[in-house]
Amino acid sequence: MGDLGGEFKALETFQAASKSFCPSTRWNAIESLAMEQSEIIAAIQRELPRLIAQEPQVRDFILRTVSEYYAGKPETDSKFDRVLAELQRDREEQARKWDEESRKWDEESRKWDEQNRKWDEQNRKWDEESRKWDEQSRKWDEQNRKWDEQNRKWDEQNRKWYEQLAEIRRLDKRFDGTIGALGSRWGLSSEASFRNALKGILEESFGVEVLNLNLYDHQGDVFGRPDQVELDLIIKNGLTIACEIKSSIDKAGMYIFGRKVDFYARHEQREISRKIVISPMVDSRALPVAEALGIEIYSYADAVEAL
Repeated sequence: MGDLGGEFKALETFQAASKSFCPSTRWNAIESLAMEQSEIIAAIQRELPRLIAQEPQVRDFILRTVSEYYAGKPETDSKFDRVLAELQRDREEQARKWDEESRKWDEESRKWDEQNRKWDEQNRKWDEESRKWDEQSRKWDEQNRKWDEQNRKWDEQNRKWYEQLAEIRRLDKRFDGTIGALGSRWGLSSEASFRNALKGILEESFGVEVLNLNLYDHQGDVFGRPDQVELDLIIKNGLTIACEIKSSIDKAGMYIFGRKVDFYARHEQREISRKIVISPMVDSRALPVAEALGIEIYSYADAVEAL
């Protein structure tokens, strides 16, 4: 404290004495003082920490001197503590916000992961469905190919069937004509044979006269135009029986037989006692006509009553 006190005292003495010096002398004094001042500052810097630590008066003086520029330790500590507390609160709040944001990010990440998993699953399903559709399309293409092949075969088969059907129809017409001709010949031959047999039986065994007449109808009463009219008659004891022997007879044939009988009765002025049709095949539609015209129908020759 002695060295620093002496230096302060020397500084004060210099300041008082310099006021009475001339400028040049004052300048020399200033230069000398500047050197002493630098030494004083160096001495202050060197001795001040020790003085503050060891001399309470110096410490109090310095604290009073700088108190208006710097806060005291308690106030500084209080402000520092408040700053630290504020920083701690900010840090904790920031940490809480970061934790909350991290939690939200984790939740969002979990949702995105779940969504990505669902998308992956959906894509897998779509891939599976696409594969199935491709497989189904392939099967449909194969099925269509088979159908086309089958249709081609059916068309070929139908063509053959049509050709065979046309051939059958051609043969059918040929056979119809042939069978019709044979049937017509067989019917005519059968009628003639039956007529001759009946004639021989009745004439030789029962004394009955059997006539086969061929008359010409000039007025066309029977067929609607002039034509030959054939009629079989059975005559016994003055009775005249008109007989029609046919392999088959229909409704029109029944009307024609009735007109033949009427034509003969008018032409020969002779009464017909009975009208008989003998045929193995009689159209059902001809039966009412026969009943209306008074014609007796027999399917077999032995069904005819004894004459």
